[in-house]
Amino acid sequence: MAREFRRIVTGHNAHGKSIIASDGPANQNFNEDGGGTAEFWTTDGAPADNKAAGDPALRPTKLEPPVNGTNFRYFALPPDSLYTREQLEAHASGLFKAIGATHCRIDTSRHPGMHRTKTVDYIILLEGEVSLLVDEGDPVPMKQYDVVIQRGTNHAWVNTGKTPALMVAVLIDAKPAP
Repeated sequence: MAREFRRIVTGHNAHGKSIIASDGPANQNFNEDGGGTAEFWTTDGAPADNKAAGDPALRPTKLEPPVNGTNFRYFALPPDSLYTREQLEAHASGLFKAIGATHCRIDTSRHPGMHRTKTVDYIILLEGEVSLLVDEGDPVPMKQYDVVIQRGTNHAWVNTGKTPALMVAVLIDAKPAP
């Protein structure tokens, strides 16, 4: 995923007038296999504080948002076919550790990418071939622009294609599911 994603952030000047506070690349971290993230924004609570200073997208990437907060990001998945099951497990284990989410890997028996967060997520497939995998039932193939409302369930995103897949994710802190 060699491209750079642009992020335009608005704000207010000292007189309360709207301004462009920043215009430039998102905080991006992509691997040579095409996987990774572009972090656009994080909120620390609800309601969000539009007067807060600083750039929360420059924080270290965490899978889950802060308590009562949100994360907004792109994420890219390399094709599963690039790896053996053992390599997928090693890759997923390292990835979840790097983003502070080892606790989210509760049952990976169906796929090494299976995880469960304490969030409600709005996910959109922008490009590529991805199937949604949950604990029971057949994988659900997605088409470009399909939307998934992911409600704290154990799941994995499986790239069934030959190129990296690009998705949008908005994660919102939620009460844990049963």
